[in-house]
Amino acid sequence: MVKQSIFGRIAQLAKANINAMLDQAEDPQKMLDQMVRDYSNNIAEAESAVAQTIGNLRMLQDDYNEDLDNAREWGNKALAASRRADEYRASGDTTDAAKFDNLAKVAIQRQITSENEAKGAEPTIASQTEIVEKLKDGLNKMNEKLNELSRKRDELVARARTADAQSQVQDAVKSLDFMDPTSEVGRFEEKVRREEARVRGQEELNASSLDAQFESLEDLGEQTEIEARLAALKSGSSDSQQASIGQGTGSASNS
Repeated sequence: MVKQSIFGRIAQLAKANINAMLDQAEDPQKMLDQMVRDYSNNIAEAESAVAQTIGNLRMLQDDYNEDLDNAREWGNKALAASRRADEYRASGDTTDAAKFDNLAKVAIQRQITSENEAKGAEPTIASQTEIVEKLKDGLNKMNEKLNELSRKRDELVARARTADAQSQVQDAVKSLDFMDPTSEVGRFEEKVRREEARVRGQEELNASSLDAQFESLEDLGEQTEIEARLAALKSGSSDSQQASIGQGTGSASNS
């Protein structure tokens, strides 16, 4: 009954459907923490009850040892009284001999009483010792279960956090896929290409304009040369005419 009452609540907790409890919990970590606290509290209650049981056993053992000590003590007293009675009887003192024989009898009676009390306590002590050993073993197993539960709690919490992190990463990836950043980059690249093409076009346009200016300069130079040559021709014709006139005048004077 003692063992059953102490470990009854623990057995119920151990048999609980933990998975169902976790599924219904809004925060599994808090649920696991509460389970560890409940289990620890139950163990503390069991330890208190076991400690009391052990204390009771130790009291029984102390009484038993005291009875054994008393039995030995009364046996020694009975022996001492009997020897004194023999001494008085040997000396012819029958009165004192009888007196110490009576004291030896009283001591023997008390020795028997102490021995009977010790003997009567032996089954109870044996039973309580067995119960205490079972309770100690039960507590050790409970502490092992608590350690296992704590490790499992830590493992599940770590796994839950990892799963949450993975979920966040997946959500981020989905968000990136939805936004399609490659298309944004592609549009920006197309814009840059258009700007580069415009610059090249402007460069070609500017180059064409310079060529035209140089061509106009070349045309101007050619025209200037034409004008110069025309002037030279004209200047040459005038000189020829003047030379001819001069020759004609000279001929006339000679005549």
